[in-house]
Amino acid sequence: MNIKKITLFTTLFVLATSCVSKKDIIYFQNDEIDQSKVSNSYKTIIKPDDLLQITITALDTEAVRPFNLAAVTYSTSSNSAIGVAQQQSYLVDSNGEIDFPVIGKLKIGGLSREEFIAMLKDRLDPDYIKNPNINVRLANFKISVLGDVRLPGSYTIPNERITILEAIALAGDLNISAERQNILVIREEGGKKVHYKVDVLSKQLFTSPIYYLQQNDVVYVEPNYARIQSASSNSNTGLFISITSVLISLLTTISILGR
Repeated sequence: MNIKKITLFTTLFVLATSCVSKKDIIYFQNDEIDQSKVSNSYKTIIKPDDLLQITITALDTEAVRPFNLAAVTYSTSSNSAIGVAQQQSYLVDSNGEIDFPVIGKLKIGGLSREEFIAMLKDRLDPDYIKNPNINVRLANFKISVLGDVRLPGSYTIPNERITILEAIALAGDLNISAERQNILVIREEGGKKVHYKVDVLSKQLFTSPIYYLQQNDVVYVEPNYARIQSASSNSNTGLFISITSVLISLLTTISILGR
């Protein structure tokens, strides 16, 4: 009788620790959503430490030349250029400014890409260039995904547009043990770190302000309670199973010898 009880207890213990509910795993199963609130609009907001590539074109090619500077590397021995010249990039400093050719300092931190283009066009036309075409690209757009995912790390995004679901996909998806209702997104806004919480079990995710990620956003996926408990008790669980196995073997031997 004792052997049966111990065996039953061990089986129930293993089943309890390995059981996962369907409602804790499947995405977008909760809540209805008002489709009118779903927006596909996205704006790149310029922030300190952004590296911008600014290209200006116009019919007058000579007029735009001073504003499209080439970045080259020089040999220290021959003082000659090495490699192929590339478009000059502009790093946004801690004050949200860049030093642009001819014009000088421009305060652009906090502006959207469209607002910056409009500002630059207003400064150039007509004093320097007539009807300029301006293209601004963010060269160092990246996001980081940490925590309970398959492939945590930082990812460079070439097209400057990524949703939180795409970021999770880049990181190999959430592990089964990940907490899906409490995903943290850390974003810098106005020089401060702002925290957002995301529930991927809910369709309300599609109307969240962090559905589209910004450059340098950090996504942290915490493990669920069972995973945390498992991490803290793995050694004890192994010891418990070993002791239980020994007891079962011992009781079996006593039972056989007592017959």
